[in-house]
Amino acid sequence: MQHMFSIEPGWVACFARLFELCKITSDENVIILSETSSSQLHVHLSKLGLGQIGRHYTHLELPSAPDPTGPIVRSSGATQILGTQALAVQMMCEADIIIDVTIEGLMHAPQTAEILKSGTRIMNISAEHPDVLCRLLPTAEMKDKVKEAVAYCREAKQMQINSEDGTDLNVNMGGAASVGIWGWTDRAGTLAHWPGGIVVSFPQKNTVNGRLVMAPGDINLSFKRYLESEVILNISDDYITSIEGKGADARLMRDYLAGFDSKEAYATSHVGWGLNTAARYEALTIYDKAQTNGTELRAVAGNFLYSTGANEFAGRFTRGHFDLPMMGCDIRLDDRLVVRQGKLVS
Repeated sequence: MQHMFSIEPGWVACFARLFELCKITSDENVIILSETSSSQLHVHLSKLGLGQIGRHYTHLELPSAPDPTGPIVRSSGATQILGTQALAVQMMCEADIIIDVTIEGLMHAPQTAEILKSGTRIMNISAEHPDVLCRLLPTAEMKDKVKEAVAYCREAKQMQINSEDGTDLNVNMGGAASVGIWGWTDRAGTLAHWPGGIVVSFPQKNTVNGRLVMAPGDINLSFKRYLESEVILNISDDYITSIEGKGADARLMRDYLAGFDSKEAYATSHVGWGLNTAARYEALTIYDKAQTNGTELRAVAGNFLYSTGANEFAGRFTRGHFDLPMMGCDIRLDDRLVVRQGKLVS
């Protein structure tokens, strides 16, 4: 079979190293999950990486779901390909590990909870250029840093976010589900994505209130766009109640969210911050939109990540999802300052 792309040996080595970190053993059942529109380069690199460490696999390719009418969903973290695929879900529940190279990924898919509950672990490989993945190959140091941040979140009663631009947001952390992603998974029933280096908390209902002032240079990852004008999000009991701003950025956000015709599209999904000092803020200017899913920007050290849409821990589901990395913020957990003006506090 001929492939219309070149394979760099360094890329294969990085994929093999990732699978070593996942501690995939020779007697485990491995599924490579892809869809018909997946990057064939990523599928092939997954096969070669597993082959390099002598591991067998089953390749499960499912049809990509057609885009419904309404807003165009990108970078949602919730693949739609499993909606009518009960047999595929059953197969994944019987596997030990899934190498997920679907376009949107299994992170927020409705079927993911069932798969993880079965003990299967999920390793999502984000649809980034392989150079991005190799630059951000996870390390043991990253795992330690992320686990420390998760511990801080789980201990905290409040998260407070402020900025010189006027952001003043409060999150009641009581009962919040906090998870850290360092870039690989080696424990049953857990999910990770590569690149990693991020901590996020899914708050309970009616726990997020205040005002987010997004400044030029902040990022809307659904649009893969750096903001060029101010956008103000007013948030009450988890929901964005108004989007202020005179520029194209505010108009795009207002029109996009309105297109879902659902209150849940305006809800808070998760909050957190990036911890990966190797992740580059300027990445969206370097790679074409088809070469990135924006995961690197989510992990940029010191960014405050506010996300809208589905929050399974608060019983909310919607196709709409914004990931909005904000630079230059202070983030406090109770009295502990973890980020000062967009820089990690060591």
